[in-house]
Amino acid sequence: MPDIKTRIEIARGDVKADIVYKNALIANVFTGEFIEGDIAVHDGYIIAIGEYDGLKNVNLNGKTVVPTLIDGHVHIESSMVSPVEFSKTILKRGVGTIIADPHEIANVKGTDGIDYMLESTEGLPLKVYLMMPSCVPVTDFETSGAVLKSDVLEKYIGHERVLGLGEMMNFPGVIEGDQEVINKLESFKDMMIDGHGPIISSYELNAYIAGKIKTDHECSTLEEMQERLRLGMYIQLREATGAKNLKTLLKGITPGNIDRCFFCTDDRHPESLISEGSIDNNIRIAISEGLNPIDAIKLATINAANAYGLKEIGAIAPHYKANFIVLNDLENFDIDSVYISGINIDEWKYENKTIKTESKVGQSVNIADIEIEDLKLNSEYFDEKMYIIGAIPDSLITDKIIIEKPLEIRDIVYDNGYKKLVVINRHTGEKNVGISAITGFGDFKGALAMTIAHDSHNLIIIGSNDEDILAAIEFIKDLEGGVVVVKDGELLESLPLEIAGLMSTSDINTVNKKLKSILAICYDIGFKREMDPLMALSFMALPVIPSLKLTDRGLFDVDEFEYIWRN
Repeated sequence: MPDIKTRIEIARGDVKADIVYKNALIANVFTGEFIEGDIAVHDGYIIAIGEYDGLKNVNLNGKTVVPTLIDGHVHIESSMVSPVEFSKTILKRGVGTIIADPHEIANVKGTDGIDYMLESTEGLPLKVYLMMPSCVPVTDFETSGAVLKSDVLEKYIGHERVLGLGEMMNFPGVIEGDQEVINKLESFKDMMIDGHGPIISSYELNAYIAGKIKTDHECSTLEEMQERLRLGMYIQLREATGAKNLKTLLKGITPGNIDRCFFCTDDRHPESLISEGSIDNNIRIAISEGLNPIDAIKLATINAANAYGLKEIGAIAPHYKANFIVLNDLENFDIDSVYISGINIDEWKYENKTIKTESKVGQSVNIADIEIEDLKLNSEYFDEKMYIIGAIPDSLITDKIIIEKPLEIRDIVYDNGYKKLVVINRHTGEKNVGISAITGFGDFKGALAMTIAHDSHNLIIIGSNDEDILAAIEFIKDLEGGVVVVKDGELLESLPLEIAGLMSTSDINTVNKKLKSILAICYDIGFKREMDPLMALSFMALPVIPSLKLTDRGLFDVDEFEYIWRN
């Protein structure tokens, strides 16, 4: 930032700024209005708003100018591309800052994964802040590639781009006072701590918040949103690829609580990012649902900045970085150009970022030899009741389907018309194989397998027969991480994910083309077209979101927080 004397001289009109963006219609997030004026920029910062001339003048011809957008909670890994490629993609969408939680790669590669994310995002025009992964593993009910305790995470406190502790998914651990969870909360008590507390309420919610947990992005009902707001939490209004909560929660926004709310995307696949966008998509939805455009902009900018204590972004005003978007049309949020530190992003040159830790986040598949007998579900687990996971389109929550006294038949899953879900430890080489019945994906023939399975990211497969499931496992081994779709033992399509089995080294358009091919094949072989089977499948192993989930150790009842059965 320029020194105070220089700033005063420019603001006074005695010295010319580096560049003045003239004739702008500026979104003022402080007063909730649009004002006409020039934006004087010097050394990458906004110095003044009014009538100015600069060493260089750019006429915006009355176009609307808004601050660059902030994604309040996102997992870069879900884009399936490298952080650099992710940056290029969302900058074009007007997102200038993200608060990222690298717990996906940390669950696979531990501190090597965190270091990779920090190093690969250093010096990008996209400002990437990190929240340290609080739950690696997310629970003790699954096998992960690492265990990160409080003493390890503390080493990152003080890094200029580390803002606090990431989403605390182990809400039972908080509520019950688990000592290691308490240690993490104590370590980060003076920083931001993100939450992840679906379904909890009343005394449990109060106990959770008592751990100084300040945000929640898992609200799916207005009742959840209202209770958390009344207890002082920030609510992150999420619009992910697989979890679409925004339209519901927008109905709960009022003049009294809007400052405690902001947008996030959480997890978005390449197709969503390319066709719909990022936080710009949240804005378009909010405006189309009737929200005042300036309020939508506040939810996308200053509110998140205030929540995380980011004092130089989120507004177009003196002392703020010259990060702004020029719009062709506000209602449709049609972007003309994006500026970071006063420079058009089209002028930014990306260095060839060869990250020294990249070799440490490669080779990530260590699966035991699996035989057909390992895929058989022992019917003793269903002597009295048969539990089936019921997938729900556009939701991370699953139904708990219970059949009393199932028939003693040859195959307890397939002969009942269901599909088989299998989760296999891919980290340690131990033969941990979780198996369950599942419904909701359609009456497909074949198998879909991937090394993306939130949050421990073991190998997850859904199939219509054991032979195709076994074939899919072997193809994943050959690929050393990625996505495969199989039918009649034949590999129909695949996507290698070289970075921790989560992200590709290819550009986003190449990755998206592969994913489109995989999705088209999935639909051709019978997967339900009302859902994205890849995104839906990736959350079937997350044992902190109700109601039933499957880990490599067994079938887990999230409502009761206990196994129905285990290996």
